[in-house]
Amino acid sequence: MTTRAPKDEHDEAGLRVGAPATSAAGVPGVVHGLKDVLEQAGVRRGVKTLRVLNQQRGFDCPGCAWPEPGKPHLAEFCENGAKAVAEESTVRRVDAAFFAEHPIADLGGRSDHWLGQQGRLTEPMLRDAGDTHYRPIGWDAAFDVIADALHGLASPDDAVFYTSGRTSNEAAFLYQLFARTLGTNNLPDCSNMCHESSGAALSETIGIGKGSVSLTDITDHADLIVVVGQNPGTNHPRMLTALEHAKRRGARIVAVNPLPEAGLHTFKNPQTVRGVVGKGTLLSDLYLQIRLGGDLAFFQAVNRLLVDADVVDHAFIDQFTTGYDDAIAAWQTLDWDDVGTATGLRREAIEAFVAEVRNAGSVIVCWAMGLTQHKKAVPTIREIVNFLLLRGNIGRPGAGACPVRGHSNVQGDRTMGIWEKPPAAFLDALETEFGITAPRRPGHDTVDTIRAMRDGRVGVFMAMGGNFAAATPDSEVTAAALRAVPLTVHVSTKLNRSHALAGQRSIILPCLGRTERDVQAGGEQFVTVEDSMSVVHASRGTLRPGSDQLRSEVAIICGLARRVFGDDGAGIPWSSFAADYTTVRERIARVVPGFDDYEARVAVPGGFVLPHPPRDSRSFPTASGKAQFSVNELEVLRVPPGRLILQTVRSHDQFNTTIYGLDDRYRGIRDGRRVVFVNPADLAELGIADGAMVDLVSEWSDGDRRASSFRVVSYPTAPGCAAAYFPETNVLVPLDHTAEVSNTPAAKSVVIRLEPAAS
Repeated sequence: MTTRAPKDEHDEAGLRVGAPATSAAGVPGVVHGLKDVLEQAGVRRGVKTLRVLNQQRGFDCPGCAWPEPGKPHLAEFCENGAKAVAEESTVRRVDAAFFAEHPIADLGGRSDHWLGQQGRLTEPMLRDAGDTHYRPIGWDAAFDVIADALHGLASPDDAVFYTSGRTSNEAAFLYQLFARTLGTNNLPDCSNMCHESSGAALSETIGIGKGSVSLTDITDHADLIVVVGQNPGTNHPRMLTALEHAKRRGARIVAVNPLPEAGLHTFKNPQTVRGVVGKGTLLSDLYLQIRLGGDLAFFQAVNRLLVDADVVDHAFIDQFTTGYDDAIAAWQTLDWDDVGTATGLRREAIEAFVAEVRNAGSVIVCWAMGLTQHKKAVPTIREIVNFLLLRGNIGRPGAGACPVRGHSNVQGDRTMGIWEKPPAAFLDALETEFGITAPRRPGHDTVDTIRAMRDGRVGVFMAMGGNFAAATPDSEVTAAALRAVPLTVHVSTKLNRSHALAGQRSIILPCLGRTERDVQAGGEQFVTVEDSMSVVHASRGTLRPGSDQLRSEVAIICGLARRVFGDDGAGIPWSSFAADYTTVRERIARVVPGFDDYEARVAVPGGFVLPHPPRDSRSFPTASGKAQFSVNELEVLRVPPGRLILQTVRSHDQFNTTIYGLDDRYRGIRDGRRVVFVNPADLAELGIADGAMVDLVSEWSDGDRRASSFRVVSYPTAPGCAAAYFPETNVLVPLDHTAEVSNTPAAKSVVIRLEPAAS
């Protein structure tokens, strides 16, 4: 039976703390996932969606980008995948009556959880200058408002076009084509805030900014899998099935993480007897509880020990790499006291890991935002590449780099050209195919976009999906920046915080979700996505759209383009693209390398794999034509007395900025989110009691930033480190606190103090 959306805010006074879990998934995971589906979508609608989720003739999960196996299970989804489907297939509706009842000021005071639970948007809405409420507007009128604003800009670079990772390949390609036809490379996306550091480091060292492994490398071939800076049990739970396969085959797994996560310990696979009534599968053979930000020092120490023991692949190094001698010279200067301070690990623990490496033939390193959101994120990932190169762990079965993407098509969006710094070859191909003059000056990434809005240099901000306000750092600065923009436009499925931070004028355009049928003039359509391992496959929704006013992302882009450029303006057949997505894929095939014969290859069950020269042939498209060893300077983060290093994390009841519920049962939290996890020894030293209410304060040259009223939870974090949920703690991360090279917000290394709560 479905339940209504909550009318009142949740009271955090009921927050309860229990013991953290020691295993992930199992029967409780099934129960929690199905409960959300039944409550929001009902039995019939919920079952209809779940049975085709991640199936070869079904739709791709709108959650994480973990790949599907060659033969999917009948239930090829995880607990959080079920919750994502529940949120999208919900029967709750946010219509004109809802907006009439709730002024924008009221929405601005609501929690992210309350906003998200209200349901699906049903029709275009406008907040005009001076209005206190959103009101309905027709599609044509909405396009007129946006087109007039774009035509009135002094420069195309006064417009910004943001993209979420759930946007399909077809929509992403057309979106960047629209922006570049207009004349700007202002195409920031959620990659800028998550795996931009991975792309930068991998592009520099192996010549391509994507991971180099396949799913079968993990399940069938790897001898050692290193999971570092990553919590698969919450963020991509289907990865646990792959790790279980590997473990039961005999692979070893090492977890390197500041928090002892349940998903790094034991997996109870609900599709096996062992997972339902047995003890499950113990995953980690070795757990190294590293200090926040210590991963660079850790891999430098490991590389030094491997070189000292001369257990490296000299033949591979000589034939396929450059820069080895400089790297050796740098490792020889490593100070072991600095390593101990940076990592919080004893040398014996690092040597135990080296022993695992020496005993392994093929090694894979997996990582996520625990590595990418630090000041030294790019040097750290370059050092991981050094580690892989030392023993030839690139370009052979069971070996390689595995950055695990956190959103369904975030990698595909970049492949399709959603990038503020596109390569010249891509722009050349666009110009040849469409006869446009593509802009060559770099555009704004996400952080630079906020700076430009803050400084009054953005006239139109358009977001294709996502929740920009909740995903970004420096919450108060970002909120003020959004409100100052003359026109903001959000293409969305559901209500979120960005809608409550309306620009001077603001438009909400409701779009189809992955679960819904997409019927255009040319018939029923499908879209395609690219997973974390460069596999491109089709996605087809099955549900009737939640409103007859919903339009697909492709149709929205093409409709706006026709209004801005005229019918089939700029020589581009926008009408044909909207009617038949086959015509879009034909153009992608001629512009984007690796997509030749697109339509036929994506029709094959499971899709096709994009080329990856380092993986496929040990060829490296770098300037030298070889993989690049790098020298990475170690800077130890030294924390003043009475301070802690904070990392922002997800709750288990959360996907990115979407808050499914208020429990984090893996960490023992119920009915609330405003908690800070602190090591008990640190609490004793600080004189703070478990359960005390505190404010979190980060200290910067431009002043303190404060997140108020958090309950302290004594928790076995790494000593000197703390953790709390985002987006509640995004306010603590300054706009300029970013990773070197990638400009990704460094949300995993924020020095804070704890003060008694002011309220």
